[in-house]
Amino acid sequence: MAESIGFDLLCAGAKKWVWKQNWSELRDIQEMAIAPILAGNSDVIIAASTAAGKTEAAFLPACTKISEDSRSGVGILYLSPLKALINDQYRRLQSLAELVDIALTPWHGDVGLAKKQKLRKNPDGILLITPESLESLLLNRSSWCAEALESLGYVIIDEFHAFLGTERGCQLQSLLHRLEFLTQQATPRIALSATLGDMQTVAGYLRPEGGMPCEIIESTASPYDLKLQLRGYEELVVEPDEDEEPTAFREMANDVFRLLRGKSNLIFANSRNATERLALTLRELCEKEGVPNEFFPHHGNLSKEIREDLEVRLQEESRPTSAVCTVTLELGIDIGSVDSIAQVTAPPSVSSLRQRVGRSGRRGQPAVLRMFITEQELTKNSDLLDRLRVETIQCVAMVSLLLGKWYEPPPPNEYHFSTLVQQTLSVVGQYGGVRADQLWSLLCSTGPFSLVDSNLYAEFLRVLGETDLITQMADGQLVLGSKGERVVEHYTFYAAFSTPEEYRLEVGGRPLGSLPISKPVPIGMNLAFSGRRWRVIDVDAERKVITLVHAAGGRPPKFSGEGMMVHDIVRQEMLHTYIEAEPPIYLDETARSHFEEATHYFRELGLDRTQTLQVGGRVLLFPWLGDRKTGTIAALLKWQGFDATASGLAVDVANTSLEKFKKGIAKMQQHEAPSATELAEMIPNTMEEKHDHFLPRSIRDLGYGARHFDLPGALEWLAGME
Repeated sequence: MAESIGFDLLCAGAKKWVWKQNWSELRDIQEMAIAPILAGNSDVIIAASTAAGKTEAAFLPACTKISEDSRSGVGILYLSPLKALINDQYRRLQSLAELVDIALTPWHGDVGLAKKQKLRKNPDGILLITPESLESLLLNRSSWCAEALESLGYVIIDEFHAFLGTERGCQLQSLLHRLEFLTQQATPRIALSATLGDMQTVAGYLRPEGGMPCEIIESTASPYDLKLQLRGYEELVVEPDEDEEPTAFREMANDVFRLLRGKSNLIFANSRNATERLALTLRELCEKEGVPNEFFPHHGNLSKEIREDLEVRLQEESRPTSAVCTVTLELGIDIGSVDSIAQVTAPPSVSSLRQRVGRSGRRGQPAVLRMFITEQELTKNSDLLDRLRVETIQCVAMVSLLLGKWYEPPPPNEYHFSTLVQQTLSVVGQYGGVRADQLWSLLCSTGPFSLVDSNLYAEFLRVLGETDLITQMADGQLVLGSKGERVVEHYTFYAAFSTPEEYRLEVGGRPLGSLPISKPVPIGMNLAFSGRRWRVIDVDAERKVITLVHAAGGRPPKFSGEGMMVHDIVRQEMLHTYIEAEPPIYLDETARSHFEEATHYFRELGLDRTQTLQVGGRVLLFPWLGDRKTGTIAALLKWQGFDATASGLAVDVANTSLEKFKKGIAKMQQHEAPSATELAEMIPNTMEEKHDHFLPRSIRDLGYGARHFDLPGALEWLAGME
């Protein structure tokens, strides 16, 4: 081991583990993390690329500290967004835990009862758990938690970026705050991630209640060399009948097959529908060529067995294997080394692209990224936005930001009323009875729901009382109402996010996966799933089971809940890309042609000089802002009476002239702007999150407006419009 101050601070068992790995030196984040984690008087954020050793950076010093501590109970609480990641970390940490003589226990819905019972009887060592399972423990075994976690030394949160700004992330913030209230001690929190922007804001998310400093550790090592190509495809306006795949898709799939076959790859298709569609096509190309299939789908609706079989096959590295996947393989599950990353359609964010690229390029090899981007064929009737080749330009902009090491910052703080419903019921259930002022103090005043003042929370509690979720006793204590008891006792309560009703798919009694059902599934219907084609032969509504047999036809089912907002900086980088008009060297001939068409048309329209265009009987606005601000501009225009629609890059204002539009804007600026809540009142349905149906329209609109509208940013752009 090269000279290392940090290494000398580790316990004997941790040192022995490092020697067994044949490491000649610690990585930079591992060296930097040891002292502050051992000190145990600050939170720590560790940011580095995938496979840069973040897990070891946290666990080597944390295990050293608790192994040298004589106190009993769980010493390290590790929280993960995925059960599969817990399983993976359990496998990876076993040898370290053995050498430092620390118990290691995984805990989630798929873990056997024996392991849980052992920890209940003798709480000790490291507990690997999901937020949902921690919710269950706090609610149902509060006394055990108080005893087992009273000497907790560290909380380690993996893939922290996956929690930021989400219902689940707000739930996690609340759970950690409740845990510290229960144990009456502040425990250092260690957050791990490969993609974090604006670190000071991230530190605020890690401990929104404040009270402990935060040490930020970022790797200074160059994460990888990158080999990159963007391949373009053109979709014909006139396509074959609906039973055939579009020409561009077939051409793209043929290229994926030709370029990736014989190697191991991750192919990100952004949605479960696209994942199934591409995996099926690639499987059929293998069959057509008479070669073994190497392409397999991987997404959250597939059965655990199917996903794990694919993960094991990737880890073994004995056969060429390509996973056509969604975000499920973007996070830190160890799947070994892959030769390349393929991205079909533009990535959802720069942070996501960074995560994905980090899965390639290990063991000293450069990362390889291939992007496959389809644009529409241009005709005399083509829409203006089609001519601007938005997806190609967005990919180029995102790659530029990736190379410049910019990533999306955390979103602004939100109300998260749905999660507040869950946390209110959970705290009441945990303690049996709680006063309203105690609830507000724990959850809002010192907890993560800081936007909710005492008056608003009082109104919120009245609503819960009116719906029989809670009831007030004569002494003022709030307890669960009969409806609240039913909600809390249901197995779905522990998750803060909603899951649609799903039917289990079975073939010959073997589970294939699950399918969200929004309308009846008829017997005889053909569908594609798990990379194969099936026919429905039975639907058991009572058991919620759909039985399938192999079939010759079928298309992938539609899945909901997919999509992500584009950030302001991405759109501004797109504007810079259009203005510079320098095609990157990594574009193939078709993609280069699309790029040159886009930048030529951009100049022809004069978009380098103006942000407003009259096109026939409509006005197009180009704010070059992210989806949140662009959507707010459209909402403000609707408020003023315009027929305005946000369509990604632009705001389309129908049935108006530029002169009439500018007069309307001038008139609007003479009056007080509507609030975000008033804009939300124009939305037909503001129920988005799991428990929104318990809340009145007024509270839902307040939360919806804060989440979706950026009034200051939109008004600033409208005020500066030429």
